[in-house]
Parts: sequence; structure tokens; C-alpha cells
Amino acid sequence: MRRKLLALVLALSLLLPTAGLAVAQEVGPVTPGTPPPSAENGVFTNETPVAWFVEFNSAPLADGGNLLAIRRDQLTFRNEARKAGLSYAVRFTFTTLWNGLSVQVAPKDIIKLSRIPGVKAVYPVTTIPMPATTPLSDPDLATALAMTGADVVQDSMGYTGAGIKVAVMDTGIDYHHPDLGGCFGPGCRVFTGWDFVGDAYNAGDPNNNVPVPDPDPDDCNGHGTHVAGIVGANGTVKGVAPGVTFGAYRVFGCVGSTTSDIMIAAMERAYMDGMHVLNMSIGSAFQWPEHPTAKASNVLVRKGMVVVASIGNNGANGLYSAGSPGVGTDVIGVASFDNSHINALTFNVNPGGQQVAYLTITAAADPPTSGTSDPVVWVGQGCNADPYINNPAGKVALIVRGGCTFNEKYQKAFNNGATGVVIYNNVPGLFAGGGVVNQGIFGIGISQADGLHIRSLLNAGHTVTLTWTNVRINAPNPTGGLISSFSSYGLSPNLDIKPDIGAPGGLIRSTYPLELGGYATVSGTSMSSPHVAGAAALLLQAKPGTPANLVRAILQNSAEPKNWWGNPGLGFLDNVHRQGAGMLRIDKSILAPTLITPSKLPLGEGQAGPQTRTLTLRNNSTSPITYNLSFVNALSTGGVITPSFFTSNATVSFSASSVTVPAGGTATVNVTINPATSPTNGQYGGYIVFTPTGGGQVLRVPFAGFVGDYQGIVHMPPTSFGFPWLARLVGGVFYQQGPGAVFTLQGDDVPYFLVHLSHQARRVRAEVYDANTNWYWRRAFSYDYVPRNSTTTSFFAFPWDGLTFSGDPLVGNTIIVPDGDYYIVIQVLKALGDPMNSADWETWTSPVFTIDRP
Repeated sequence: MRRKLLALVLALSLLLPTAGLAVAQEVGPVTPGTPPPSAENGVFTNETPVAWFVEFNSAPLADGGNLLAIRRDQLTFRNEARKAGLSYAVRFTFTTLWNGLSVQVAPKDIIKLSRIPGVKAVYPVTTIPMPATTPLSDPDLATALAMTGADVVQDSMGYTGAGIKVAVMDTGIDYHHPDLGGCFGPGCRVFTGWDFVGDAYNAGDPNNNVPVPDPDPDDCNGHGTHVAGIVGANGTVKGVAPGVTFGAYRVFGCVGSTTSDIMIAAMERAYMDGMHVLNMSIGSAFQWPEHPTAKASNVLVRKGMVVVASIGNNGANGLYSAGSPGVGTDVIGVASFDNSHINALTFNVNPGGQQVAYLTITAAADPPTSGTSDPVVWVGQGCNADPYINNPAGKVALIVRGGCTFNEKYQKAFNNGATGVVIYNNVPGLFAGGGVVNQGIFGIGISQADGLHIRSLLNAGHTVTLTWTNVRINAPNPTGGLISSFSSYGLSPNLDIKPDIGAPGGLIRSTYPLELGGYATVSGTSMSSPHVAGAAALLLQAKPGTPANLVRAILQNSAEPKNWWGNPGLGFLDNVHRQGAGMLRIDKSILAPTLITPSKLPLGEGQAGPQTRTLTLRNNSTSPITYNLSFVNALSTGGVITPSFFTSNATVSFSASSVTVPAGGTATVNVTINPATSPTNGQYGGYIVFTPTGGGQVLRVPFAGFVGDYQGIVHMPPTSFGFPWLARLVGGVFYQQGPGAVFTLQGDDVPYFLVHLSHQARRVRAEVYDANTNWYWRRAFSYDYVPRNSTTTSFFAFPWDGLTFSGDPLVGNTIIVPDGDYYIVIQVLKALGDPMNSADWETWTSPVFTIDRP
């Protein structure tokens, strides 16, 4: 069963900026100029985990816990699990950063796990796909370094990250690579590490899902080597911090996926190895900040390690898609911006031989890479309403961008016999258009300057042709500096501002395993995160003694927000919940004389009304600085999963219009944010701007919140499959059951309840009632901090084994429900909902079913 699961509410590919939205404070919809890719075909998918974290009550060792109390927690669990008849396999035992176990249980026994006395909480052990590492063409990493100011820090300030130890948790590192030191062990740049899984490991392969650890963290995939090169390669490629040393913590095999419990095991080892910075270019989408990988990361920060993580590549899955550990309260979650340059194929213009870079229009045929085109003719704007200036039959139509869609221009040229279409930009720069129906003729976009050059040759009476080549050049990227289409949206489920900051992640060239070519270009938030990890190393070298929990604030203060990807010419800033504080600028972070805390202002629900916060400015320079205060709104989004875009009417007032911070001292200012009033259930945000009166570095603090009542989001909406279901599992397939279904509670013959969540839920629980008397038989199960489903066609499956309990997992006292007729009420407490307010709960009542044990 298939259906289209996510259709962004976007316009067709408009060729000119839309009009009528000049006032940023007016509330109104905005449509993008070019729609991003979106997921097309979702599969009916069970997203219920097969392994679970079990958290105990005592604090972990690194957070002041006592080993005796931790051991007692774990012994109690084992004894109580034995009494309950729970069959389980322990995967990992954690004591340092997180107190608990990860265990594997049969699907029908998940419910027993949650009822064991002494269990504080259970969380899913998520399976994490290995990020894609398909090599692309090769723009230079140097262009990405220039976007963040890392080149200035290296060349003008002399900082390289020397003395800073950076942990890379990934697919390992090819330490043989000369750009990464060429060796492994003491005295080498990759001086320590561990392979937690082995080459053959793949969490998604039942024949190879058992880790086989070994001491050699070499990389047979490429992703980790690419990430490490961005952090600190020093050779043919130069990374952000070429003087750092590395710890390689391998959590993936050569292919496939890993699991989040292996990530925590790697975190604990990195902590014991005394690493200063940890980069994790991996994560689990749609999670709460309470997820164990996020909580363990928070402990690392409290113990002095800077933790940086990619926010995720789930932009096509819509809002609230940020991943753990990036959503962790103290973690620096990183978004991706596209590189400023792109590697493009070229042709030569005859006569004269001028080299021209081009990009193929999305879905059009590619031109060849050799030979010469038919003659080129200028036809004008090329829309249906515009008569052609020249007949393009048997020739290549040269068209200027604007006036109508790319598809209209392309189809008209095809219908008039053109053998190819060249559209040149109507503003400076190269571009890639989209949205055409392929008719078998090539369609390409070129820059305005190159298009005008071809026209000048035609005007001079020349016969113009194009000689195709396979030569590539680095050309300005038309989406350079804009948020990458794949970069995940926040906010986090608790309405914290996530991501925190952004960095180049689209089209990044870096090191690759020598046996796989040595260098490659890859895109993803996996590539943006190591830019920030390397920047943290530069900062720690430049400012020794900087506390780990202040690094994020220093970086956020100096970040630069970027314009909206959908139509940057409109001048609207992109969503705070997509870019965080904006583009990393490590040069400005190091030079900034003032630190502003808090460095971000999550405002919660708009129905609470105006929010006042106090900002503290600390001047680390030897002269007083006066800042004028202002604010600017970013675009808001509407929708719960699928985003639509709106201008914002949020306003900010200040306790004073300016603030003077004495040399070496502090000052405070109160800011009051009046939340945006539209769109309903939307997310809004903006930036408080501090501009020094005598010139100098501008500082910013992002703010963001929810429009209206957060509990207004429907968590269990109607779906095309009619979830929730009462279901039976037969041969690994769920079948919907109607009234009168009979379950024996033998083996897998237990009732399952299939629930689709369109938003993260604070709690999902089930209450059992006698169908004949409505007698309350207490609670079947209860789970906290449940993630949302990834698509409209996916679900979580909750089994029931015929036992109930009081609802307090610390008490236990389960009851065996006798044979008879029952119904279950599924109750979902909405995100940040009040459990004592019935309006914050959604409910569903199952069909009546029968328990009939043999």
C-alpha cells in the first residue's frame, strides 16, 4: 500500500520574485521560488523498536552517582524481571554517563519490560542508518572554510586547534591517509580509538547484527574519514582545525546501520579517553531531548566536553524532525547550508571559445559531454503569451528567465521543434531551474553574463554553436549560503530552539579512504557538524579555559542569519527553527569582545502572552561598549508536519533602547517578546540585534516560539489507513481486527494496538475496561516521551499480555485479567500537556475483543 506522504505546500517554480510582501511585520503567506525535494512514496511501516533502553533511578557515575547504588538498581531489575517471567537479552550495561541497560525483548514482551518495579523509564533503542556517502563532483573545501571564517582564523590569527583532542564517532577513520597523519596510536594524529562493531556489523541485517568489537577503528565506508577531514585534515585538503588530534570511535560496519545504545558506549569511552570535543554526525530523528543519547551527551558537557551533533537530514519529513543527540539541552545541534560553490560541467561558445558553466534543469535531459550543438537562436522570454523572436525549429532555443515557469518555456520550445533549451538567468549568477516534464531534449541554466555574451555574438551576426565538454569548474552555487533542502526542521518537542547553529554541509569536499579514491564530495548535516566541531577546537585553543557549556553561546552570538531558501531575493530571514542562530562565523566568535547569555530564547506557547527575559552582556575588552538594540523577524511556518511559510507580526520591546557595558564588566537588559498571532499552530522566530554605536561587530540572540496553544496540535489525526487499530500479528504481518476478535494470549496471539502519532507525545497509555460492566481493570501500559512517526503511513505497535498494573512502575503489583470481553482506551498526553487537564489528552476506544485462554 502506497500513497504520497508528504507534499510541501509550495508553489510551482516561479521565475520571478512574488510581489506584495514587502512589509516584514505583516502576517501573510509566502511561497518559495523553487520547491525542494519531498518524499514521494511512503510504505505502510511498523516503526516499533525491537530493543529498548531501561533507565534506573540512581544518577550515573559522571553525574555524581554511586557505583553501589547503580549495581543495586541493576540487580533489582534482574530479580524482578525473573519474577515477571520476562525473557530478555542484555545488549549493553551503562554506568558512567547514563544509568541503565539496553535490552532486546520479543515484541509481545515490551509491556512486561515497562512494568518491572524499579524501572524509571523505557526508551526505544533506535536504528540509525549510515548517512549516505555517495561521492559527487569536487568543489574545494576551502570555499566552505571561507564561509565560516575558518580560513581567517588559520591564516591571520594563527590558530589550528593545536592541543585539542577531537573525538569522531562515526564509521571510523582511515588513519593511513596522509592528510590525517598516516598512522594510528600514540604520537599519531589519530592517537586513540576503538571499533565497537566490526566490519560485518549491520543493525538491519539479522545475520550480522551482533557487534564484534576490536581495537582497530579503520574506516571501510568513508563517512567518518570525510567527517574527520572537515574537522582537521592537513595536506592536499585542509580542514577547519588542521592542528587537532583525533580519537576514532567506530560505531558502524562497512555498510548498513547502527543503534543508539552503541553510541552511548562510544560516548563513555570518549569520556574516559579525555577528549575535549565530540562530533557525532549521526542521530535519531523525531526524538525528545529526554532520549538517552541526548541525556548522556548533556552529562558530557557538564563534565567539560563540547558535544556537537548533526540535527538530521529529514527536511523532507517536515517540522519537528530534529534528531537526538542534536536535540540535547546542552548539545550544539547543527543545520546545513549549501557550499558557496558548485562543481559544474562546461561548454565552449563558438566563435571565441568562451567557457560557460551550466546546470541541467531538473528533470530535463542532460546535454552530451562531447560534440557540437545545433545553431543557437534567441527567442526571447519564451512564454506562451510571448511571440518568438526567431523560429527555434532544428536549433537550440536561447531564452531569458522570467515571466512564466521553466516548464512552460521548455514545453513551448519543444513544441516548436527546438533541439535543446538554454535559459539564462535574469539576475547575476548561475542557477538550476526545476519542474519540467522531460521531452527528450536537453534543458540547461546558465548565468546572466554568459547568456548576454551569447546574445552579443548573435547580434553581431555570428552563427553560434556550443561545443560540449566533460570539463568541470568550480562555479558560484546558486543556492550557496542558503539552508540545504535536506536539513531538518525544529523546534524540539519541548519547544527548545533546535538547531542551534548552521554551517556548510551541502557539497563538501574532504578526505576519503585511500582505497576509495582518497577524496570525495558529500552532502549532509553530517558535513556541517564537523565544521562546528573544528570551530570549537579553534575557539578552545584561542581562548583556553573556556567552559564547555559556554562554547555554544560564544558561537551563536556571532553567527549570521541567512535569507529564506524559497526566494532569497525577497529579503526574509529563514526560519529560526531551521537555521538556529545562523551561519557559523568562527573568526568573529574569537574576536567578539562581548558575550551575551542566554544565547537563545525559547519562548514556549504563544497563548501564555508576552514573555520577558533578561539578557546579560559581559564585556571582555578594555573599553566600554554601547549597543543599540533592535530586532528582526524571521519567517514563520504553518502546519504540523508539512510546512507552509508566513511573515511574522511578533514584536520586541526593550527596557532601554541601548545598553552600555563597562570594560571588564557586565550589564543587563530586559527584552519583552509579544508572540506572533498567526498562523494557528505555527512556529515563529526572529533575532534580537546588538549593534555597537561606534562600529564593530554586531551580535544577535535568536528567539522562537509556538503560535497559540501547543496542545492544539492533533496527535492522533485520521489517516488513510484508519489508525488506531486493534490488530493481530500473523507471520510478521498485522491484520486489523473488528469487534468480536478473540485472543488466546498464547505465543504471539495477543492484541496489538497500532497507533500513528503525527506529533511527539508526552505519554501514551492504555486503560482496560470490562465490556459488559465498564469495570476499570487498571492500566495495560504506559510510555513516556514517545517520538512521532516519520510518515503518514507508519505506526507504533503496542501489545497487551492480559496483565494490568496500578500505573506506578515503582509499585508493580500486577493483576491477571480473567477471561472475558474487554475494550481498551488509548490515551495520549500531548506534548507539554498538563496530565491533570483532560483537554490535553486525546483518546481512542478500541473495538470490544475477547480474551479466551485455553
